Amino acid sequence: QVQLAESGGGSVQSGGSLRLSCAASGYTVRGYCMGWFRQVPGKEREGVAFIDSAGRRRYADSVKGRFTISQDNDKNTLYLQMNSLEPEDTAMYYCAADPALRLFCYYGLGHPRADYWGQGTQVTVSS
Repeated sequence: QVQLAESGGGSVQSGGSLRLSCAASGYTVRGYCMGWFRQVPGKEREGVAFIDSAGRRRYADSVKGRFTISQDNDKNTLYLQMNSLEPEDTAMYYCAADPALRLFCYYGLGHPRADYWGQGTQVTVSS
């Protein structure tokens, strides 16, 4: 059974940093496609970044140069380092997996569909 567990969210001031973690069980992050999405109440979930099976990284334009997605294969964990945070980054952040490469890894970050989702971790950035 695949489980994804996010952690690392919190409240920071504008310009601050946070690192989100997504611990995977029942699923190997190495060589598979995983990503980060975020959602604000009343709005559609949006893609933030993903890393595909070949290790290529894709980012939403709004986070390029500020966020970095990475993974630790030994810890079977996905990360999202978020720097220069802005109030517009406030959202619930979700980890996602697309093992069959047929959802967000195929269609891109504009297609917020995945086979597996974590429970989410809240990020709040104050001005």
